[in-house]
Amino acid sequence: MFKELIINATEHETRVALLEDGTIVELLIDRGDDSNIAGNIYKGRVQRVLPGMQAAFVDIGLHQAAFIYVDDVIGDVHEEYEEFFIKSSNTGHDDNDPDEFSVPSAFDKPAIPIEELITEGQEILVQVAKSPIGSKGARITSHISLPGRFLVLMPTVNHIGISRRIEDEEERTRLKEMIINLREKEYGFIVRTAGEGVGLDKLEKEMHFLINLWNKIQKKHHAGSAPILLHKELTITLRAVRDLLTDEADKLIVDSSDTYHSLLSFLEEFMPGLKDSVELYCGNEPIFDAYNLEVDISRALKKKVWLKSGGYIVIELTEALVAIDVNTGRYVGKHNFEETILKTNLEAVKEIAYQVRLRNLGGIIIIDFIDMEKPSDREKVFSALKDAFKKDKSKTNVLPMSDMGLIQMTRKRVRKSLSRLLCEPCFYCDGDGYLISKQSICYNIFREIVREAQDMVGNRFTLRVNPEIAELLHGEENNLITSLEKKLNKQIIIYPNSRFHVEEFDVFEIIK
Repeated sequence: MFKELIINATEHETRVALLEDGTIVELLIDRGDDSNIAGNIYKGRVQRVLPGMQAAFVDIGLHQAAFIYVDDVIGDVHEEYEEFFIKSSNTGHDDNDPDEFSVPSAFDKPAIPIEELITEGQEILVQVAKSPIGSKGARITSHISLPGRFLVLMPTVNHIGISRRIEDEEERTRLKEMIINLREKEYGFIVRTAGEGVGLDKLEKEMHFLINLWNKIQKKHHAGSAPILLHKELTITLRAVRDLLTDEADKLIVDSSDTYHSLLSFLEEFMPGLKDSVELYCGNEPIFDAYNLEVDISRALKKKVWLKSGGYIVIELTEALVAIDVNTGRYVGKHNFEETILKTNLEAVKEIAYQVRLRNLGGIIIIDFIDMEKPSDREKVFSALKDAFKKDKSKTNVLPMSDMGLIQMTRKRVRKSLSRLLCEPCFYCDGDGYLISKQSICYNIFREIVREAQDMVGNRFTLRVNPEIAELLHGEENNLITSLEKKLNKQIIIYPNSRFHVEEFDVFEIIK
């Protein structure tokens, strides 16, 4: 499979698309705001401790306070427990997960209340684990992790892990022994997939680089006053090179000359062997148009996605979860009903995995497949879904299909979904997704005029409405106006106003 990174870099926005055989599978967008600050390290000040939630709000200098849970409060935040955390963390981390850089919080540790760990006004060193999403502030942790090309440094724990994608046991053992021999302090390290086959010199060089970076962060921490940014994660383009070009992509194409040269400078210092993989796009057509990506991005913002067979899936984002519904649509099959359903569900599996990854959907995901009677067919769909998500770098957990044809799964969410990033709530329906029907609005107007008529002495009413409602009242619903005029013995004059919301109307009394 040939993989490419396509970068569209402008002054105000940078977009990075990962292509697999010409099809976009991931899209990263950076607009220079607080929408993607995962990985940044801050010195923050505790604003409020919530014992009932076992969490705290921390001011890290953003417009919205960040929050930290008790399990994420470790290390230098409360030094008397530091020795315990370091010792217990040896078995706490999943050393098989190549993309988990934050230290997990599920250590076997005593239940220490958060009010005993931190206090209001205290200054603490934290890292953003999840960027702000919707109305929720950034989630932070005191488990610091600094990713490099080959290694991830975790200075708050004593743990060594190897990426699960490095399957050769001899190589895993070799890497682990090298890290043990190289490290001077009991810092934790994870060897990334790109570290497979790497020699001692390169690992040692990167280890010293990451440790020096950590030392600089600590110096800033002790010198600065909260809230302050201590370390900013690499730009989206440099992260793409560090995290994707080595493992995921064979080629990188960028349309900005400035970005192209900054990438070459970065590669010259850290990955000189990859300089030939970077290419400057010089075409007249916008780069995303040249690769036909805009159509796929627009498609990823729609609720309904059609399948090649004629079936379709519907993707609904709610506050609590993502609901995905599978339907046969226009597909009627060729042989029997069960075969038609199974084929539609299996085709939907591939599209669902693709759309979840492209749209960056996370949290709880509920998939409602078309009901299948045979347990063997359910198992086929379940197995196909698990296999389809194996390529996803975000951590997923898929549960077996229920008797009702539902599959529950979770996917780690670190940043906003594509729709939350590119869209905003409808100014008409305020994000509800529905408007009051035009017929219902007409009936509301009828009731409002009856209500207002009780206190009016004039012989005419003026009704101002949206043009579409005016057309309906003059046409199909004209009987409402006629019956009102007879009932109230008053004339009703309708004026369309194009500035009115479709649900908006005004009733005025005219006295002669």
